[in-house]
Amino acid sequence: MSLASPVAPRLQPNGLRLLAALEAMAEVGAQPDGSICRRGFSPEDRQGRELLGSWLLQAGLTARVDSAGNLIARREGSEPHLPALVTGSHLDTVPTGGRYDGALGVIAGLEVLRCLQDCEHQLRHPLELVVFADEESTMVGCKGMTGAASADPDAYTTSNGESIERNLAHLGGDWAHLAEARRSDGEIAAFLELHVEQGGVLEQRQHTIGVVEGVVGQRRFTIRVQGQANHAGTTPMHDRQDALVAASQVVLAVQQLAAGHPGQPVATVGRLDVWPNAANVVPGEVVLSVDLRDLSSAVLNALERGLRQQLQRIEASSGCRLVIEPQFEVQPTPADPTVMATIARCAADLGYSASPLPSRASHDAQEMGRRWPMGMIFVPSHRGLSHSAAEFTSLEQCLAGTSVLLASLLQLDRALDPGRDP
Repeated sequence: MSLASPVAPRLQPNGLRLLAALEAMAEVGAQPDGSICRRGFSPEDRQGRELLGSWLLQAGLTARVDSAGNLIARREGSEPHLPALVTGSHLDTVPTGGRYDGALGVIAGLEVLRCLQDCEHQLRHPLELVVFADEESTMVGCKGMTGAASADPDAYTTSNGESIERNLAHLGGDWAHLAEARRSDGEIAAFLELHVEQGGVLEQRQHTIGVVEGVVGQRRFTIRVQGQANHAGTTPMHDRQDALVAASQVVLAVQQLAAGHPGQPVATVGRLDVWPNAANVVPGEVVLSVDLRDLSSAVLNALERGLRQQLQRIEASSGCRLVIEPQFEVQPTPADPTVMATIARCAADLGYSASPLPSRASHDAQEMGRRWPMGMIFVPSHRGLSHSAAEFTSLEQCLAGTSVLLASLLQLDRALDPGRDP
């Protein structure tokens, strides 16, 4: 196995060092089944951040924690008046997370900083590495940095049940001064995030690099199907108002909406609650969830219109009442065309196969891209598995992504200037 990178000889990631850091971070929160548990704000989350801080110190760099709990390392540029190039991701995980989700983007950013330190190469722009706070739950870190974080503490549902005020204090943040985490428009030139795909598209295409077109928008609904509970044995079929039969039509309609629409939208019914849920009772009510995702707001609008039309049709034919209740909406965040083109060009220059694709999962980049030029680099996830012990991306693939990240930052450093219009 070759650990060499095709980046120019003096500026190339160190594969052995990258691997060692990934393996050391995976020991923090390691579970018996091979998964990783570093829930946001937990002792394991703090331990992972402390480990990263020790590596930064060894590299001659220091970090600060802003009021939103973000850990930020900064390497000054030769033109300190320029806005910063920023990279990073998160170290917190879901309860049974994998070793690459989030952590790869952080450790790759660390390797970029180490590489620049080793070669004493100074960018024009300052370069920042950010570990965003609690990406898997509240996203308070990235939202705090962009100014989108809610000022209502009751708006945050944390994984440990503690208040957001107490949790931020665990990381060195400060709820009382949360607004001070917001960065001004002119402080950041661009944001790049390296991440595992968490899907199987790149592996199916046999491509090494994914050039992310943007992070999809989401619309989620609860649909209540109200029929009439009745005796399963004595109620003739033609006299039934079976809520589960009507709900099954909704499930099929949702699937057909996405499958029949041009492009690549996705639509999912992920939850069904049946009442009274008894073998000898005609179901009287079903509550189900609908999740719609696409990179285009126009497509999401069309899917929502189609969903509402299908609900009216099913209501008329089933005799059941169907009520749709919006739960939340997240607008799509397209990647910046210049940053996308830079990533694609660097991948080609380095000899890596690459193709565009959307991100269907949320990331810190989704919030950052609402304020500043944003790009994401994906590397393959074996069998498309993530959020589990089975999550795997090879060292060669991790190194390829890190190489493209480094090359993209170097190119953007040369190309961007303060007057650039994103």
